[in-house]
Amino acid sequence: MGMQINTNIAANNTYRNLTATQNDMSKSLEKLSSGLRINRASDDAAGLAISEGLKSQVGGLTVASRNAQDGISVVQTAEGSLSEVTSILQRMRDLAVQAGNDSNSDKSRSAITTEVGQLTTELNRISESTSFSGTNLLDGSKTSMSFQVGANGGGTGSQIAVNLTGGVNVKSLAASLTSGAAGAVIAVNTPTDVTGTVSFTVRTGPVGATTDTGVAVTLGAAGTYKTVQEVANALNSDTGFKTGLTASVDKDNKLVVTALNGGTVNGGSTANTAGTAGTGFALNTAGAAGALDFSNAIGAAAAITVLDAKIDSVSSARADLGAVQNRFESVVKTLAVSTENLTAAGSRIRDTDMAAEMVKYTRSSILVQAGTAMLAQANQGNQGVLKLLQ
Repeated sequence: MGMQINTNIAANNTYRNLTATQNDMSKSLEKLSSGLRINRASDDAAGLAISEGLKSQVGGLTVASRNAQDGISVVQTAEGSLSEVTSILQRMRDLAVQAGNDSNSDKSRSAITTEVGQLTTELNRISESTSFSGTNLLDGSKTSMSFQVGANGGGTGSQIAVNLTGGVNVKSLAASLTSGAAGAVIAVNTPTDVTGTVSFTVRTGPVGATTDTGVAVTLGAAGTYKTVQEVANALNSDTGFKTGLTASVDKDNKLVVTALNGGTVNGGSTANTAGTAGTGFALNTAGAAGALDFSNAIGAAAAITVLDAKIDSVSSARADLGAVQNRFESVVKTLAVSTENLTAAGSRIRDTDMAAEMVKYTRSSILVQAGTAMLAQANQGNQGVLKLLQ
């Protein structure tokens, strides 16, 4: 091979190898400093696509686990309140059993009815105050709540629904627990017009063996009474009336006449029929008894049956919530295992094997030093041409 000075093939060859070695060394430094085997798509295009998909899965599973834990919190909040609802219903049942004794006086039965009324009011308060993050759980405004417990969209397998109907709807349950015996509901059109005789019939006893008792009250002249409450007071002050009946005013400002013995009250002189009951009154209608009637032993026994059904309904709802909570807890455990495995899979694809990469870096470092030395030698080799020019 001749001697040239314009083209130094040895130096060019050495420089090319040195450049490639420096490029490898630069990549090794990048991987060692970042801890990632794939820093850009050119490092491993297929591996990057797979690892990004795994990263999305891991992120989704992490959020899904938090969602499931929120679901557990919601269920615990609802079930905790339902536990107190059950206690209240049990107390109501105890009172119903107590009212089943005919040794109770009218005053005792009235006290029982008053306590049950307060307990019903508390049920309403619980239904309106039990909420999670601003969402009421027990008032029927929400029939169900869905929780995303999967990393992927679509399909029922990624969601769990919590049912908030049935025994969970405490507001509806409380509304069904009305108290009081059957009575005559009477609309008083104009209290100042009320006058004349008003009559009521009380029906007691089982079907086929009923007893009808009539009660008539003569009221004052027109203009005597200014309000419906004054009409009720006039009835309650009548000796014949108050021995078996009591009058009150409901929330619709209507007169309600109830029998103290728990019998069914109807207006008019004929048993179980409606009729005109004096000037100023509208047509009498028979009012239905409340679900809880503690005015007599028969009504109290029926109330026990009603309360048993309510307790069963709430207990069933609590059992359903408990089952859903167990499911959420299982989901959290499953998601933790999936997250761990997918994270490991992504790590194997994307993360740097530090030991192996250090071996490559050391090799490249030595080659760079050797290449640099050889490039100097290659450049020095052409210096011999100067001797020919002397």
